[in-house]
Amino acid sequence: MGAAPASGVPSATAVAPGVTYRQYDIQGAKGPTRAHVLTVDLRNSHVRLGLLYPGAVAARAPVSKLADAQGAVGGINGDFFNITETQHPGVEATGSTVGPAIANGHVLKAPVPDGQRFGPALPPGATTRDVIGVGVDRKARLDRLALAGSIRTPVSRLPLGGLNQYALPVNSIGAFTSDWGGVSRVRATCGTDSDRAAACSTKTYEVTIRGNRVVSESTTPGKGAIAAGTTVLVGREAGARQLRRFFKGEAVKVTHRLVAATSRTAYSFALGGYPVLKGGHPQAGLDNSTSAVRTAVGIADSGKRLFLLALDGAPAYRTGLTIAEVAAAMRSLGSVDAFSLDGGGSSTLVARAPGATKVSVRNHPSVDPERPVPNGIGVFSTSMSS
Repeated sequence: MGAAPASGVPSATAVAPGVTYRQYDIQGAKGPTRAHVLTVDLRNSHVRLGLLYPGAVAARAPVSKLADAQGAVGGINGDFFNITETQHPGVEATGSTVGPAIANGHVLKAPVPDGQRFGPALPPGATTRDVIGVGVDRKARLDRLALAGSIRTPVSRLPLGGLNQYALPVNSIGAFTSDWGGVSRVRATCGTDSDRAAACSTKTYEVTIRGNRVVSESTTPGKGAIAAGTTVLVGREAGARQLRRFFKGEAVKVTHRLVAATSRTAYSFALGGYPVLKGGHPQAGLDNSTSAVRTAVGIADSGKRLFLLALDGAPAYRTGLTIAEVAAAMRSLGSVDAFSLDGGGSSTLVARAPGATKVSVRNHPSVDPERPVPNGIGVFSTSMSS
């Protein structure tokens, strides 16, 4: 893994107190690439990280617009997402992300089954439950978040199989809330746990809950905005059969939360991707043959310092790096742990210039115009005017 900075890494430029930006060249095995890096020091009490997103799980916007809308001084794109549905003609692509997402301590969504993810193949041992997050203790860490939830009626208690996700496990029931948005929920019943391209289920059912009571039912998943305080349950196969037993007016209580595998500290922010570096060591089985434009985030100083990295997509640098080279590059920055995010045409890094009130795109995305994405990591500073 020979991805190291070329000679003379330039000094960083201040973006805000505790936040700096720099760019430098890396010589990868298949050619040079240019790295754009935001360094974030969470020891500065004025600085925090948060989720950039358009206000709905199933929605997209360019990173620069997300950052400006939320008053961020910088940021990068985030998780891989449901970008297309060519394998399911007539089914609307949701734009929703693969992994879990938490914004300001609020759980937005749970992970899809591993076989339903978009993006390159996961390294050995990785899962759609993998996240990078910042706890309420203001420390960044890698973790895994799994859904725990139930659907209770006076006579039954059923497990909840999904929350605001574009793909539900086979035979399960998923919940959709106002966080989802107005996009069709049909995609949630397509594919299987091991085959994203498998046909959509023909056995589906949908129940709408308002005020903890069933108010409507449908044989097919619907679309349109979901009002606050309303939950739509979507079932497939065995889950659909269970929902068919519900009746209008029946009392139903739906609960859900994300359970962390390692941290006992609640997360203020988290999003999905997959780990490439843990404890200073590259993850086993990282691909070292396919080079591409990449986005990644590294953690140093016991979770108090982070490196947000996006490679340049300009033609001169478009060969990019392999995932193994990304791990090496993040380690060379000082990262002890590192996490890969969506790359290719999604790779975008934005930051405010000195004196500016809006961000500018610092790398050259490999698509034009800037690709809309469902989420990202935002850098916020209370010492800067928004």
